[in-house]
Amino acid sequence: MSDMTSTADAPRSPGRPRSTRADEAIVDATLDLLAEGSTIESLSIEAIAARAGVGKATIYRRWPGKDALLLDALRTLKGPAPHTAGHSVRDDLVLLVGAVGQHADPRVRKIMPCLVPEVNRSSAHRQAYEAIIEPRRAAMREVLRGAIDRGELRADLDIEVTMSLLTAPMLTQRMLRWHPERDERMLPERIVDTVLDGLRTR
Repeated sequence: MSDMTSTADAPRSPGRPRSTRADEAIVDATLDLLAEGSTIESLSIEAIAARAGVGKATIYRRWPGKDALLLDALRTLKGPAPHTAGHSVRDDLVLLVGAVGQHADPRVRKIMPCLVPEVNRSSAHRQAYEAIIEPRRAAMREVLRGAIDRGELRADLDIEVTMSLLTAPMLTQRMLRWHPERDERMLPERIVDTVLDGLRTR
């Protein structure tokens, strides 16, 4: 079974401090190779080391294997979930939906479509991907549960289905450019208003 333990989870051993510059070079090399078309299966530690300008031993001192390195590298693409104010379920959802598929790193649009087949083929890669996206899903889940508790949304609401209804249109637009002519700036509000119209208590 592949070792999916990331450096964020692994205990540190005493010794010379790690070089942050080397860490960044290794992560960047991994993402560059994926963005250029390397599949997860074909990606090798040798190729990553060559691109980063480090030895393989440097990588193995930081990560137990390729899967753990991939997990940490892909995590850098998502970033933390937006902070919600908690005053309005609509405003909070617009903020969270607006962050779906929104990444400062231009490599994401090339990497994520290639990642989906790997996620479907491997339970380990699926677990890794879910670990990456779960913080944002948890934030949306918390907003919806809070609105239910306050009586703003129906008590029988299926939260997981609702999250799919909110995120799928935004993800489709940003990753596939489904409607190139559509103004993405207004899309989060339109999605949230359409979904909430059927979820509010009467």
